[in-house]
Amino acid sequence: MSDTQKQPIDFMGIRKIASVFSIALIIISVALLATRGLNLGMDFTGGTSVELEYQQAPVLSDIRGELEQAGYSNFVVQNFGSDTTVLIRMRESGNDELARQVMGALTSGGAELELVSSEFVGSQVGEELKEDSGLGLLIALAVVLIYVGMRFQFKFGIASVLPLAHDVIIVLGVFALFQWTFDLSVLAALLAVIGYSLNDTIVVADRIRENFRKLREGDSWFIINESIHQTISRTINTSGTTLVVLLALYFFGGEAINNFAIALMIGVVVGTYSSIYVSANMLMVLNVSREDLMVPAKEGLVSEEEEEQPPEWLNRM
Repeated sequence: MSDTQKQPIDFMGIRKIASVFSIALIIISVALLATRGLNLGMDFTGGTSVELEYQQAPVLSDIRGELEQAGYSNFVVQNFGSDTTVLIRMRESGNDELARQVMGALTSGGAELELVSSEFVGSQVGEELKEDSGLGLLIALAVVLIYVGMRFQFKFGIASVLPLAHDVIIVLGVFALFQWTFDLSVLAALLAVIGYSLNDTIVVADRIRENFRKLREGDSWFIINESIHQTISRTINTSGTTLVVLLALYFFGGEAINNFAIALMIGVVVGTYSSIYVSANMLMVLNVSREDLMVPAKEGLVSEEEEEQPPEWLNRM
């Protein structure tokens, strides 16, 4: 890079370090998924849901404490429709018998409540959900590859899909590490992460394409760096604002959506990183150039040099 092309921050200058960091995160995440696995929730493993109606609005933390004292684990307690209606989801099977045991544990403290319903979700339904969710993620990535490849160029499609897979694997790795419950809300968060990360990647890719066509000087290294400089403030502002909302959702949204908020927060941070150091890095690896983004000339159109020359009849005068 020449002296005239120096930029305040050389983002691509540490791209090799970023590559090693990303590869290490992917390997660790895959190893955690293979050894520890995901702590699948009742949506995927099956279990029992018990709906109870209280005379007065209960404190959910008290209900959780009473269930823990009774020896239950791996359960979710949340309000369902109103402050007095509580939904308890547990991995144990037993349907009506389990519902009566739960009511006994909760009424021992003097609470007045009645059983509204109890349902059992079989493991077969959970297995189908597991397969469908994995298929849904793969279809989402395939559609993104086709869309970006058609809108920009195939190299951009690859450079957009790999960061999305990178983000999803790392989020799954973190959930495997801490054994946080993975349920349908976290799956929804993963799909939201794909959408968020794609939007960020598209903004950077669009600026790179624009600069390849607009800037007459500078190699791919300089142009990609310049494009990141032009979009970095937008990226930071968007990510920061989103994280503030997710933090509020985590602290005030209740336990039922805590894992959803956590998955999105991890995805936003990793997605912001990947849109710069994974997507742009892949474009460097794929050796994207001006020739890849040249607009093909249409028949009947003249070049700029031909437009500047006077017509032949004027030369004869």
